[in-house]
Amino acid sequence: MSDGIVSRVARFLHSMVGRGRSAAPPSDPASRPYTRWWWFSGPIEPKVVEHQLGWAKANGFGGVEIAWVYPLHHVVAGPRWLGPDWTEAVVHAKRHTEALGLGCDFTFGSLWPFGGSFVPPEDSHQTFDGLSYRPLEQTWESAYEDEPGLVLDHLNREALARYAQVLGAALAPALGGRTSALFCDSWEVPTRRMWSPKLWDRFRARFGYDLREHVDRLDEDEHARYDYRTFISDAVLDEFYRPFTEICHGLGAVSRVQCHGAPTDLIAAYGAVDIPETEVLLFPPAFARIAASAAALGGKSVVSCETFTCPYGFPAIHFKGELASDLRLLADAAIAHGVNRVVWHGMPYNPPGGSNAFFATTHVGPDSALAAEIPALNACLADACSWMRRGRTYAGLAVYLPLEDNWMRDRLPRELRTPAAQFYWELRQEVVPEEAEPYGPLWVSASSLAEATWDGTKLRVGAVEFDALLLSCRWLDAGALDAVLRLADVGLPVALPHRPRRPGRGADGDYEARLDALEALPNVRRALGELGLTPLVEGESLPPYWARVDGDELILFFAHPGAWDVHYPMTLGQARALPAASRPIVIHFGGRPHPVTLDFPPGRSVLLRISCNGVETVALREPKCGFR
Repeated sequence: MSDGIVSRVARFLHSMVGRGRSAAPPSDPASRPYTRWWWFSGPIEPKVVEHQLGWAKANGFGGVEIAWVYPLHHVVAGPRWLGPDWTEAVVHAKRHTEALGLGCDFTFGSLWPFGGSFVPPEDSHQTFDGLSYRPLEQTWESAYEDEPGLVLDHLNREALARYAQVLGAALAPALGGRTSALFCDSWEVPTRRMWSPKLWDRFRARFGYDLREHVDRLDEDEHARYDYRTFISDAVLDEFYRPFTEICHGLGAVSRVQCHGAPTDLIAAYGAVDIPETEVLLFPPAFARIAASAAALGGKSVVSCETFTCPYGFPAIHFKGELASDLRLLADAAIAHGVNRVVWHGMPYNPPGGSNAFFATTHVGPDSALAAEIPALNACLADACSWMRRGRTYAGLAVYLPLEDNWMRDRLPRELRTPAAQFYWELRQEVVPEEAEPYGPLWVSASSLAEATWDGTKLRVGAVEFDALLLSCRWLDAGALDAVLRLADVGLPVALPHRPRRPGRGADGDYEARLDALEALPNVRRALGELGLTPLVEGESLPPYWARVDGDELILFFAHPGAWDVHYPMTLGQARALPAASRPIVIHFGGRPHPVTLDFPPGRSVLLRISCNGVETVALREPKCGFR
């Protein structure tokens, strides 16, 4: 071979770095999307169950979540809630999913939140004023009960145990074989003045004053309100989320939970369950980083997402007119914030040719506007999620989730409110600071820092190791300050852009002195850029991305830059309006930089694989003619 040919070959091989392409290997079957399967209160026919499960299998779904909901007007009452005929139908569905190789999860109640006619008043939702007698509306029992029941007291683990004893007994015959998840939807419990009588003395013991003297001034007294919210946060964890997971394990199942909407430390709450689940689009895609961060800290492999809920507006804007390209862009935005299992929302129970539909969803079924595109869309999502389940989440920078800032505030301004967002403490508006994005940021909270360690080179928080901590908050709890000071005192690099204040009514004369000591440390700087960290991804106007480390490989999923503009409500055709885009970036991995240009087709994502051999673009499965 002549020197000229050798030179041309060498130039060609060099030019392929950052542009290499490989087809995705067969995706992990566990990464295929699930769908919520609405069982309306009515007859459940075995042949219909088999027909729909066969359709789901043929169209690329990996499993279903059976969710029991209200009766339809044209349907007669079905089996009694939790009765023998009801259990028989559930067992048949579970056995048929196993025969088809599908997963099968179950909502742990009818509609939402937990409750029912078997919940006695003393086990029901309470406020500062006593029992609220909060009704649980439009459940399976609405078909034959004038009063379908009460909302469960979510601050009473004994009440939860009694509720679970009834639900568990009816579900137990279906919980053998392949492991199912028991699902808890987003909070949906009224939080204003929420309380339990057993908490009065506990509050006084912790904070040193009687909350009774302040309950009618919580709207005005931000410090008493902060103490109340801090206390309720721990009660929600101890009385509901942690015991719920224990109950699931006792039934031979795992917990899959949407913790959002709950007045609690969401990092701790998502860390208390087996499968954290987020939601789009009533929650913005960036909100998924909270659940994904908790999963990484806890070493959990799956982050699921209730997806495609009211993408164009609540409850049913453009219902049955959804575009697959828009849904793909929405899912990409969620995956770029840590999601690795899509749960379609959702599929109604329907006989062949039936017309049942759920009121607030993207319709799934043979009569869907997307029916012809669902198999290809599911294949594409399964490919992406399969890659995003490999190895472990990359983490370079711990970012303190500013719970204190949000607990000190109250209602969102009117222009920021949505059907699912009313208060700052719900955290829907919270995103990592822009300067943190290049460093592979994950959220941490005071609860996760309490047990963290610094070994001289890495901050160890649960199952994750970080290079530094960004503490960008205006308020900082005294316990959190102690944890940060302990770690910084032995060398943890900390970026502290603002001098925070102490929230709450309790006195702490040493708080300012401890804060002075923290700020005086040489490894504590005002600006993140002063810590000398090497970014994972360097470039201007970075698109949303998520990174996984698998052995000596780095896997990076980049959503189209236009995914930053995915928010509630989407515009019909939003994805198709996005042009092709390019982003020159540098990826720092394996001790060296990897320059590459991200070339995005219109409205589509890019998946990279980086190893000692360079940068390779992975081709996800796509329909020949694209998505509508």
